[in-house]
Amino acid sequence: MSKGKYYLTTAIAYTSGKPHIGNSYEIVLADSVARFKRKDGYDVFFQTGTDEHGQKIEIKAEEAGVSPKEFVDSVAGEIKDICDCLNCSYDKFIRTTDEDHEKQVQKIFKKLYDKGDIYKGAYEGLYCTPCESFWTESQLVDGKCPDCGREVKPAKEEAYFFKMSKYADRLIEHINTHPEFIQPVSRKNEMMNNFLLPGLQDLCVSRTSFKWGIPVDFDDKHVVYVWLDALTNYITGIGYDAEGNSSDQYNKLWPADLHLIGKDIVRFHTIYWPIFLMALDEPLPKQVFGHPWLLSGDGKMSKSKGNVIYADDLAKFFGVDAVRYFLLHEMPFENDGSITWNLMTERVNTDLANVLGNLVNRTISMSNKYFNGVVENKGCDEAVDEDLKNVVISAFDKVSDKMDALKVADAITEVFSIFKRCNKYIDETEPWVLAKDEAKSDRLATVLYNLVEAISIGASILWPFLPETAEKIVSQLNTKIREFDTLKEFGLYPCGKKVTDKPEILFARLDIKDVLAEAERIAEIQKAEVAAPVEEAEDDSMEVTLKPEIEYGDFDKLQFVVGEIIKCEEVPKSKKLLCSQVKVGKEVKQIVSGIKQHYSAEEMVGKKVMVLLNLKPATLAGVVSEGMLLCAEDAEGNLSLMTPEKKMPAGAEIC
Repeated sequence: MSKGKYYLTTAIAYTSGKPHIGNSYEIVLADSVARFKRKDGYDVFFQTGTDEHGQKIEIKAEEAGVSPKEFVDSVAGEIKDICDCLNCSYDKFIRTTDEDHEKQVQKIFKKLYDKGDIYKGAYEGLYCTPCESFWTESQLVDGKCPDCGREVKPAKEEAYFFKMSKYADRLIEHINTHPEFIQPVSRKNEMMNNFLLPGLQDLCVSRTSFKWGIPVDFDDKHVVYVWLDALTNYITGIGYDAEGNSSDQYNKLWPADLHLIGKDIVRFHTIYWPIFLMALDEPLPKQVFGHPWLLSGDGKMSKSKGNVIYADDLAKFFGVDAVRYFLLHEMPFENDGSITWNLMTERVNTDLANVLGNLVNRTISMSNKYFNGVVENKGCDEAVDEDLKNVVISAFDKVSDKMDALKVADAITEVFSIFKRCNKYIDETEPWVLAKDEAKSDRLATVLYNLVEAISIGASILWPFLPETAEKIVSQLNTKIREFDTLKEFGLYPCGKKVTDKPEILFARLDIKDVLAEAERIAEIQKAEVAAPVEEAEDDSMEVTLKPEIEYGDFDKLQFVVGEIIKCEEVPKSKKLLCSQVKVGKEVKQIVSGIKQHYSAEEMVGKKVMVLLNLKPATLAGVVSEGMLLCAEDAEGNLSLMTPEKKMPAGAEIC
């Protein structure tokens, strides 16, 4: 029997570029809540999607040489792929370029205009393009945008405005009488003290300085302000109609039970959004939870540094559930968390490989070794068994309480308390010792039964968080994920069942050297993407004057190899020459090159370069040169060393 509906949403991801791991945390967090609620008997609807309009998109598309729609189609595809890659069970993926959404936004705008809540005026202020927000001088922090810290520019344009102050007192009353509305409490205090109590200014809700947005249908010079467009996805996506013809699904699901968002957009969701809903005479969402950020190392991700972490890269290397575990377990309730490749490795090796994986493997292996895989409860319980059972059957209520409070990291800790207690139980009962005494066979069977039963219950509670791993565990135990209402009963595993005879390693231990090598490989790719020259729209090809043809045998006389520059110095009294020590295989060649005006001696060191190895030695400015470094030269005389596209060893032949 259903416990009722449960509608939750994530913030829709902005399609300005591929989301990094910090952005991906939210969808996994929401998915764990959705899966838990479904398993707990709720009729869940889980919506996510993409926010696709605005000046920033228009600029990005122009820079990429494509239309805005082509640009957002590509990025939205990447975002959806990452959601799918992380095994997220959303029910709807909405895009704000969806035709039905755009039509409803136009209706909503017209309804609010006809009601008198939107009026036409002019805006002059300081504008932040990335945030799509106007600011006053007093709102800036160190002269920059208070949200993102970027530069703001003066802007003035005709615009429509929403009368925010009209609903401010009503919103303050709602927040005061519904303490659960904004969570955590620190976010509520921030909204009240910094924005609501000082007084709300009217909000700019249209723009004329760009075109990539939903047109105001009764004034086509204007497009709808991106936040009014984006926020309304939570109702348009489930069938809201501003003319009063909303769908049965909307009437069933609204108000939302949970908006799960990042702490940086709490203001939009707890001030702008509820006021828009009040103006539309619609109920407010039950709860808005502003989760903390997941940071990469010191928190500053940059492709030029090579430290941007993407969920799909991690999933390919560590596995999907390892990534899900880290994201859910490592994030505090209120404070920001941190992720690095080292930390990921530590968690995989300790919690997943050792605590969980090793437990499952040992239990199945012992069942096969001592009883040919047959699991039976002989009823030979001792005092230590009761403690194990108490830990196991009390775990679900503890996990459920944590999930109700959205303390997901604490919930997973409670699940793993089962597995840790099982490992301790093995140490306490010593099955290998029991196996040596035939008279204790029934006791040994009981111990192994208790372990299989405890792991089955633990895997069933683990399922919302690590679904693939949980399914693998119960499959190896020859059982299924249990319904939540059975998890406080110990002893439901059927006697006489056989576990698999070939236990699968759930999580292999990782060598940190291999992990860091993969991290370095990805970092180099990121740096190369940043360093890659922007492709010019016009053809910059040079005319090529052909030299006389040669036979293949002439070319074959030349020996081209990859060399690594291990030392480089300026040639004294020369304006053009650098002297490089170039490692080629196990030898080092000294090569003098006329590239001093294009490269410093310091930046040469460490480069992999193309070398003509068998050139007859020559003396240049009194220094012997034993080869030649190959460069490309353009019409203006600019030089670029020829370097291998991929990582190649010094001495590799170029053919």
